Amino acid sequence: MKAPHSEFLHGIRDELPILLGVLPFGMIYGVSAISAGIPASIAQAMSFIVFAGSAQFVIAQLIAVGTPALVVILTAFIVNIRHMLYSASVSAYTRKLHPLWKWLLAYLLTDEAYAVTILHYQKPGDDGKKHRYFLGAGLALWTTWQLSTAAGIFLGGHIPANWSLDFTSTLTFIALVVPALKDRMSTAAALASGLAALLVIALPLKLGIAVAALVGIAVGLILELKKTTSLS
Repeated sequence: MKAPHSEFLHGIRDELPILLGVLPFGMIYGVSAISAGIPASIAQAMSFIVFAGSAQFVIAQLIAVGTPALVVILTAFIVNIRHMLYSASVSAYTRKLHPLWKWLLAYLLTDEAYAVTILHYQKPGDDGKKHRYFLGAGLALWTTWQLSTAAGIFLGGHIPANWSLDFTSTLTFIALVVPALKDRMSTAAALASGLAALLVIALPLKLGIAVAALVGIAVGLILELKKTTSLS
């Protein structure tokens, strides 16, 4: 049986490889925010309060072109709606926690933290301590995001565009998805979602993200239903 601090350190350790992709992602956000005319203090506060890289990028882009506040808020909500799916996924493991723990872990729930945490929850062990693993992974990511954002804000426009650091975000998400594809159903759902995302990429307000997620869920459910029916 692992001690609570062991779970916490385990979460940090498993998150470390992912942070290599988060560092340049955060720096590019900082640069983008400053380029969009967002004050440095507000750009950093956004990383602290919103704490969602893709949504922060979209917000910076919309502010740069003078988009009305209501549209900015709605778009950020749609981009982040996938976190509701993450929350539903981990709720089975966190429902017995104290409400303060739930609020803290909800704040730290991101793509990168979820990717390692859900795999850890699915492994045999004492689920009563695994929320500390979640905490370790989430705090490691949070700290890296704040520091990388600050670095990007400080550097401003001094990072050459030909470095293409924004591509690291794509590589990071690929690295998050691949380990979770353990069977035919999950692979088919991921492929269907990816294809749908390409087909609906032109939808306004980033609605393509929500549509692609729903397509992936539908494919997964259909295959699960077929599997259950064949076994009965």
